[in-house]
Parts: sequence; C-alpha cells; structure tokens
Amino acid sequence: MNLSEKFFRRERRSVPAARQFAHAYLAEWGLAGTERGADVLLCVSELATNALVHGVPPGRQFRLLLRCDGYSLRVEVHDSGGGVPRLDTHPDATDEGGRGLLLVSALADKWGVGERGFGKVVWAEFGCEGGAFSACGTQRSLSQ
Repeated sequence: MNLSEKFFRRERRSVPAARQFAHAYLAEWGLAGTERGADVLLCVSELATNALVHGVPPGRQFRLLLRCDGYSLRVEVHDSGGGVPRLDTHPDATDEGGRGLLLVSALADKWGVGERGFGKVVWAEFGCEGGAFSACGTQRSLSQ
C-alpha cells in the first residue's frame, strides 16, 4: 500500500499546491494523464477548497492524505472545523458555489464524512477496473 500526506496552510494558494502534490504522486503511481487521474485531481481540488472555505479556522491547516492499495485510491482531507458538509443536489443557478460535493459525488465511487477528535475528514474513493491502480499497490510507502 502507498500512503502520502501533507499539511497545507489556510490560504488560497494551498488548493493548487494540494493539486500539484496529488499530481506528483499520481504520476509516480502511473495514474497521471488518465481519465481516472483527472477525476481524482478534480476531487482533490474540490475537497481542499471546501476545507479551506468551510473547515479550517484561522491559523490552522488542513491535511491531504492519498492512499492507494492497487484496488482503490482514497483521498482524504482532514480539517479542524466543525459542522458536517452536505450535498446540495439542486444548487441555485445563481449561486457561485455549492457544487463541489456534487462533483465529488459524481466522480468518485464512494464519498463520505468521518469524525475526528477535533474536526472531520471528508473522503472520496476511486475503485479500479482491470487493474488501473495496480502500479500504486506495489511501490514503497511514501510520506511527506
């Protein structure tokens, strides 16, 4: 199993930094440039944005964790904010936001919210068909 994680500050540039971090590991695991890899990156962006806007109090950070075992890839975003994200299945056309979890729900095979001692973790899982993630289950464990 491969595991990679990194903490990001509560600032706008953390969203593209989280996406770049995820892209680097997707490339190492042989998933960059694939349709499924693009889905993962979009979900990383959405979950990181949600954590930044709704879940990370001033002076705190969020944690991005990627885990791949050869059968599935799991993206987790941990934050220390309260509340539980909810899926808005009918966002108003004039709303500037509110579609992030709708995208995650459409692209990931499963997603959910878990409790932590302080805050929450929002996760998305991407299964593989035909061994698409087989490369990431055989490499060394990674952490940053």
